[in-house]
Amino acid sequence: MASKPLIFFDPHPRNAEMVFTPDVEKELNEISNLVTHFGSRASEELVEDNISDVEIIVGQTSMPKERLDKAKKLKAIINVKCNWEPNIDYIEAHKKGIYVLSAAPAMAPAVAEACVGYAISLSRGTLQNYNKFLKSEEKYGIKGNGKAYSLFNSDVGFIGFGNLAKSLLPLLKPFNCNVSVYDPWLSKEYLESQGVHAVSLDILLSKNKFIFILAGVTSENEGFINKEKLKLIEKDSSIILVSRAEILDFEEFIMLAEQNNYRAAVDVFPEEPVPLNASFRKESNILFTSHVAGAMHFSYKNIREMMMGDIRQILKGMPPTRLQRAEPHQALLRRDR
Repeated sequence: MASKPLIFFDPHPRNAEMVFTPDVEKELNEISNLVTHFGSRASEELVEDNISDVEIIVGQTSMPKERLDKAKKLKAIINVKCNWEPNIDYIEAHKKGIYVLSAAPAMAPAVAEACVGYAISLSRGTLQNYNKFLKSEEKYGIKGNGKAYSLFNSDVGFIGFGNLAKSLLPLLKPFNCNVSVYDPWLSKEYLESQGVHAVSLDILLSKNKFIFILAGVTSENEGFINKEKLKLIEKDSSIILVSRAEILDFEEFIMLAEQNNYRAAVDVFPEEPVPLNASFRKESNILFTSHVAGAMHFSYKNIREMMMGDIRQILKGMPPTRLQRAEPHQALLRRDR
């Protein structure tokens, strides 16, 4: 009787509640010899003890070329943190036919849903109306909506057209938005085939009433939305930041929003947790949330289902179908954390 494959589960910072619920544990124990480590990254010793026999790694385990060379049976590395970390030799893994996969698509639907909520809250002035109500300064009917505008039939811009944008686009269809995209990694022809308009960054920033910042951070785009670019944004537009704060001049972004150059919703920050003494921790017109747009039980259920579906596929000798595959050269450019 053939021995069961070894699966090495090293998912930190994900915990058991997120990715190792009893049903997952039960099935993995049935189909594999399972080695698990929670609470921190697995030690060098634990990794080395299992590297020659492991067939699937679930987690963010460091896998440079030297370790990949030892992993003769390795078929897949599944990153359940949903990013591309710089501790894998992506090119070498690709050469060896090892799937490097991310659960990022599992988080995108919840983030996209939050984006719609942020956009409507900004354009309707929900935060401002709430604060006025608490102070007994509210106005009723049209008097309370003097500066409100609608998402319906609006001009919308996406910065980045990856998992988040692809989940957000269908949610905007009922609003009949005119959607334009800036993404230098994708061709004009491809973007237009998706029903959006390919535009330059300057045009996107200056011509849209709603702007969703959805791009990941790479070695090429860190800080590319700088002070000069931010000043192109149309007065009173609604800007939703849910990807990586490092792609823009964050201090300038906050300052211009506080000066009411535009409306802003911010779910991500250059440093997390945000320091208690951060200058922007104060009463503000900015809608702040604490990196919660995608962090829902719904999302973690998606991760578990996609992960288990692709583990079954891989152990049958079939290609994965649910998770996102790493494009080696693009993954090397990423500066995820």
